Amino acid sequence: MRTGIDRVAEKARMGKEEIFTSLAHHITPELLKESLKKIPKASGVGVDAQSVEEAKRQFETWSTEMISTIHRKGYKPPPSRRAYIPKIGKKEMRPIAMPTVKDKALQKATVEVLNAIYEQDFLKCSFGGRPGRSAHQAVATLSTFISTKKVNWICEVDLKNFFGSLDHQWALKFLMHRVRDPRIITLIRRWLKTGVMENGEQNHTEIGTSQGSPISVLLSNIYLHYVLDLWIEEVVKKRMRGEMYQIRYIDDFVVCFQYHSDAIRFQKALEKRLSKFSLEIEPSKTRLIEFGRFAEKGRKLKGKRVETFYFLGFTWYCSKTRNGGFKVGMKTEKKRLQRGYSKITALLKEIRHHKLKEQKEAINRVLRGHYRYYGVGGNWKALNRIYFKAVKTWRKTLSSRSQKGKLRWEKFNKILGSFPLEKPKLSIPYTRIISLAIL
Repeated sequence: MRTGIDRVAEKARMGKEEIFTSLAHHITPELLKESLKKIPKASGVGVDAQSVEEAKRQFETWSTEMISTIHRKGYKPPPSRRAYIPKIGKKEMRPIAMPTVKDKALQKATVEVLNAIYEQDFLKCSFGGRPGRSAHQAVATLSTFISTKKVNWICEVDLKNFFGSLDHQWALKFLMHRVRDPRIITLIRRWLKTGVMENGEQNHTEIGTSQGSPISVLLSNIYLHYVLDLWIEEVVKKRMRGEMYQIRYIDDFVVCFQYHSDAIRFQKALEKRLSKFSLEIEPSKTRLIEFGRFAEKGRKLKGKRVETFYFLGFTWYCSKTRNGGFKVGMKTEKKRLQRGYSKITALLKEIRHHKLKEQKEAINRVLRGHYRYYGVGGNWKALNRIYFKAVKTWRKTLSSRSQKGKLRWEKFNKILGSFPLEKPKLSIPYTRIISLAIL
């Protein structure tokens, strides 16, 4: 099944100017079935209310017709269902789009085919939404740049409503640098235009892409590959006086500089560059700070403290090794830690009448997921906080269902002995950080 897609990848790797005019035949029933298998069983349903299990049972019924309509350019994607999730650390809600399970499978299959091309083009600085790339690699790479390169200034950039601002014409123009199969172009144009269903009304989109769908992540990476990554690599770096490094995770990116003057010039050029492609910076969340091995000395001379910045859920700060040398410190961002607390509280409220073993297993699943992501070297304090929060909240929950009042610590510690909660673990100790970096 992969042979044809592997040939596409090889062709794209060998010919950077190669244009692909025939790709739709790679979207086969086998690829569609594999893509469907990758969708978690608990995924939210779309406007047709069909579950993943139902789509799997009826696969033979709908898959053949779907592929046939793609080839005759007759496939019309159903609108995505609008849903809302809480924004981290805020009372506001973030809108996301939930495609139908069948449409999501098709999007995943299409992404699989297009990835064969674009994984040969995307630069090392891009990490989000890519096969074989992770947030931990982005974190490790940034940490290594700051620790080992000439980095004295950090520009933390936030794009205002990126997904909602993506220009359709530019997105298709960028896509057509490499892809000219009219069936694929038609399919993606329709995904861009279909929009969402909310309160029984379908809202078509003339600008932006639905956050939450598989195709939107790839389109976002393609868009910023041309707007940002290539521009920085081929134009901006050549005009810099000193060293410059960029790390991007979809629309979240940080740029490192050796010289303050270079950083100022970049900020001015960036605003002009983004405006050309219907994008803009969120001024309140975009900052230039002095950061790195010489920052502490420089800030002290000015009578100021070294500033921190935020990236991928971590607060980054200047720290020291046991020998007094410089090292990059990372700790869980406060609002992420608060979200972890809220998740545990909500979980225990939901399962307060379950058996102790079931409660322990559910809490440990949350703790393991938290440790897996935030378990970086130097973050022990924050990891311990989430552990002790789980312990205290569990005791409080068990006390609330007891007729004898508050559960004494002596008795609760015996319960913990029989049903232990998982203690903090480091998934990435300091010694492993540099090995994860992609330089």
